[in-house]
Amino acid sequence: MDSIAMVGFDADDTLWRSQDFFDAAQHEFEGIIGAYIDLADARAHERLYEVEAGNIAVFGYGVKGMVLSMIEAAVELTDARISARDLHRIVGLGKDLLRHPVELLPGVREAVEAVAADFEVVLITKGDLFHQEAKVRDCGLAGLFRRIEIVSEKDPPTYARLLEEFGLPASRFVMVGNSLRSDIAPVLALGGWGIHVPYHTTWTHETADLAADTPRLRTVAGAAEVPAAVAALAREATGGGTRNGS
Repeated sequence: MDSIAMVGFDADDTLWRSQDFFDAAQHEFEGIIGAYIDLADARAHERLYEVEAGNIAVFGYGVKGMVLSMIEAAVELTDARISARDLHRIVGLGKDLLRHPVELLPGVREAVEAVAADFEVVLITKGDLFHQEAKVRDCGLAGLFRRIEIVSEKDPPTYARLLEEFGLPASRFVMVGNSLRSDIAPVLALGGWGIHVPYHTTWTHETADLAADTPRLRTVAGAAEVPAAVAALAREATGGGTRNGS
């Protein structure tokens, strides 16, 4: 059997913090519209998610789509009573998100360097192109990756296209990420391998369930455990070990 040849890394909430800032922005958004409505009665949190989810096909992922969805939800929830001043405050939330410095998660640099010493590594992330390019530029890790791919969606067809471009069968590819829905499940569906690195907060749209004993999947507590997990999957891929790494 062929061994693992390439490891892909997700970016947001895998290499650096992201969802924390989106959660904080949503909290501020609710504070703004809370001056007009009862948040619980209006189901403000749920309604914003519904608007965001419905707009993904139009705006894509990222800060700009979130802010446009916030404006749409604010107008709807307040029956168009929200002031232009408060709409401007919502736009400011997006600008703050776009300007926030990149904060690598603990142990990430060491983990990527360790994996890159033994395997080709690529970065595969989705979201607003301009914002993601800026974060990749500022993260200090770009030189470690053979390729950096910013895609509009992370699903089986997208991964299949990338693997074809890499000239690699899915059976020789591992994807590392925090999102089961976007990082792990599509790669497993193609016959690849996954390492799930859970983050303490996840956007509702990215939640998914996979059984703990799902074949070709390992879950680790943090970046420091990723190199050992990759090595264990490489042994498993060649028939040289069990899921427990023995």
